[in-house]
Amino acid sequence: MALAATFFFYGIVEPSILQRAIGTVLVGLTLLLALYAADMQGRRLRVAVALVTAIVLGVIIASVAGESSTVRGITAIADGLLVVLAPPAVVSGVYHNLRATGQVTIVVVAGVLCIYLLLGLFFAFTYVAVQNLGSAPFFANGAAATSPKSVYFSFVTMTSVGYGDYTARTNLGHMLSITEALIGQIYLVTVVAAIVARMVPRRPHIP
Repeated sequence: MALAATFFFYGIVEPSILQRAIGTVLVGLTLLLALYAADMQGRRLRVAVALVTAIVLGVIIASVAGESSTVRGITAIADGLLVVLAPPAVVSGVYHNLRATGQVTIVVVAGVLCIYLLLGLFFAFTYVAVQNLGSAPFFANGAAATSPKSVYFSFVTMTSVGYGDYTARTNLGHMLSITEALIGQIYLVTVVAAIVARMVPRRPHIP
């Protein structure tokens, strides 16, 4: 639910100081919930909470202090860092669930689908960072890679829909787009397909 809220928030709300602050809080909360679901405890969990809190506070302070493109780029990097730390926690939680139950359940399927969404968000934040730390628009039509446009472009690319209304302008953008498309398709036809194929069907209730 936290991941879905983050996805829709960044995909709908236009960039602003408040948007960056709330968005980073949502990303940090998603990471902490992933760590909690992975049964991380003790000192490592406390360190993770402290790290996430420090990043979130840093983004909020930087956003309030200035509205420059550098601040927007650094915020996107911070969000990307938080997102990229979540998949290992999800994988750990999925592994623990498989060991505990000995079978592929809906929880495992939800876990691998969460990783897919996290990958899309990571590339979206990467596009925002490239836009704001570079000197020219990210898209070939001259449009800036804002958070909503980047989320849209990221998932259109990863799912190979290819509407064509937005395309990357530079060689770096082309390679990032190709990399995302390859990762998204390979992940779907290998990991997701293998997990779903091994999912244990729900037994019918016999009165």
